[in-house]
Amino acid sequence: MSRPIPPSQHSASRDSAGAAPPRVLTVAGSDSGGGAGIQADLKTMLALGVHGMSVIAAVTAQNSVGVQGYWELPAEAVRAQFRSVVDDIGVQAVKTGMLASAELVRTVAELLADVDAPVVVDPVGVSKHGDALLADSAVSVLRDRLLPVATVATPNLHEVAQLTGIGVTRESEMPDAARALQDLGPSWALIKGGHLEGEAADLLRGPDGEEHWYRAARYDNRHTHGTGCTLASAIASELALGLDVPAAVAAAKEYVTGAIAGGFALGAGIGPVDHGWRLR
Repeated sequence: MSRPIPPSQHSASRDSAGAAPPRVLTVAGSDSGGGAGIQADLKTMLALGVHGMSVIAAVTAQNSVGVQGYWELPAEAVRAQFRSVVDDIGVQAVKTGMLASAELVRTVAELLADVDAPVVVDPVGVSKHGDALLADSAVSVLRDRLLPVATVATPNLHEVAQLTGIGVTRESEMPDAARALQDLGPSWALIKGGHLEGEAADLLRGPDGEEHWYRAARYDNRHTHGTGCTLASAIASELALGLDVPAAVAAAKEYVTGAIAGGFALGAGIGPVDHGWRLR
């Protein structure tokens, strides 16, 4: 089924081969292992038919067994990348991921305040392996400055607790967590219940308090590196393609569920989801 494409903010510069696809920008960290971060974002965007662009906020040394180190870029470098892309090419959706430090969170929040496009904030706090990817000093800045500019926020349960103080141990507690997260400023709050038992259930709460549940089978596959990045990037891509938020989340959930089912082993630890599963 074809999807409506929102009008471009800038005139396309393509030749007679055709119009440019919708443009989506990721502001996140680089994953040297290729399963999460910028690399997962761009793979997702390509798979879903949008043009992915990137602002690298940090560089990680990581593989299938963990994160061995990370180095944040100067705020000036992040600001320059952002302005270079947005001022010339334009964006129809933005996704944020690992931002590492309070200074970078503050910088990105300031940049996004003037962007006339939906913003999906994945408030990355820890890696799949439990390695910290956000400085403790940055949590309050993310809560106070970045969440208020988000169209959709997509925390996992660890990040929900970090941001709201609410620990979720069962599905019945997710509505309270969604309400608390939404009180911090995002228009839509998506609570991901993937770490709970049973079905993989996520809850989206909208501006008027409406709730949308998304359920999928849980696959017995340990190779799930990059699921959070992939889901947030898929939501941003679907928004750029013209879907409203509930429909974009539904489409993204379907895509990431297939990617989890196709996850494959790499190295000695947790392998990535399969971003190209629809092409195989």
